[in-house]
Parts: sequence; C-alpha cells; structure tokens
Amino acid sequence: MNIWFATNNAHKKQELQAILDKPLKIPAEEGINFNPEETGNTFCENALLKARELKKLLKGKNDLVISDDSGLCVDALDGRPGVYSACYGETSGIKLTSDEKNILLLNELKDNPKRSAFFVCTLVLLFDFDRFYIVQETLNGEIVNNKVAAKGSGGFGYDPIFFLPDFHRTLAELSTEEKNNISHRGKAGKIIAGLIKNI
Repeated sequence: MNIWFATNNAHKKQELQAILDKPLKIPAEEGINFNPEETGNTFCENALLKARELKKLLKGKNDLVISDDSGLCVDALDGRPGVYSACYGETSGIKLTSDEKNILLLNELKDNPKRSAFFVCTLVLLFDFDRFYIVQETLNGEIVNNKVAAKGSGGFGYDPIFFLPDFHRTLAELSTEEKNNISHRGKAGKIIAGLIKNI
C-alpha cells in the first residue's frame, strides 16, 4: 500500500518522511495535477479538504492519504497569518519568497514588545472520504526582534524568525533531528506514525 502526502512542498515531504520513517509519494513527483483551493477557515478544514481532493484524484486506489495544513500564529497580530501563512502578503497572484514574508511580518510587528507566537500543524490520515483521523499539535516560541536576529539555514518558511527560548536558538538553527523531536509537525507526525505502524 502506498502512502500519499497531499502536498507539492518537497521540504514538507522530506520532513514528514523522516518523522514517519516510511516512503511518501507526492502528486507533483507522480505527474498528478494537484492544486486545491484552500477555502477552509481552520487548519483542520483545509487539511481535510486537501486529503479528500487527493483521494478523489487517485480514483479509487486503496492507498492512504496524509495531508497537512500548518501555519504561524502571532499573538500581537491577532493570530495572523494563521491559515493564510502560505500566502501571507500576496496580492493579485504575486508570490513572495519566504525571506520576503519574514521581512513583511517583522515590519508589521515593528517594535511591539509582545513577541509570542506558535506554529500549528494539523495532519489528516485519510483511509476513505468519511474515514479518517485528525491530529493537531503546536510549538510555542517568539518572533525575533529584527532581521539581524533571523538566523539559521535549516528548515524552511518562518523558521529563521521563530525563536525558541529553551534552546536559545531559532527553529532554523536546530538540527533536523532536534527539530523533528519538538516541532508541531514532528509531534503530530509521531502520532500518525503510531496509527500506521502496523499497516
């Protein structure tokens, strides 16, 4: 039985594959056109939407589908960018790089002393359209004070501006093993791994 991951993000695939210790297939690598519109208002709604959409595209294959919806919630910004983390700051179809999104977020926060934030990861393990598990986990931290404090070349997305007080480093400065042990996706992925262990 194949396990599909409902994303075209190679970074997410690499990260989740290491956590699950099982090979994953993603649509882009298998020639499947997968680009669902994420219309949900919550991480759970979007994750389930993506899992069901890929299951439909697989046309009855008896394969498992895992999907992920995740994002960064900044307390001083009333939880933004939240479910819109992937398209934060984008208008009229103009895409921003991760660095551009990070700079935009730092500029929006300015010198606000409230820097608390958390990552959310919702994973769906879908067996069939109405048969699934949903797991949601978080990782608490702080947004760095400025671009100079953004550090690290590991991870992706908002990781360089997400500071972990307990580690005295940003998420991007952690090793892959360290990140997978404590991250929102790592914690959720371990629960999913337990569910598929004997499959």
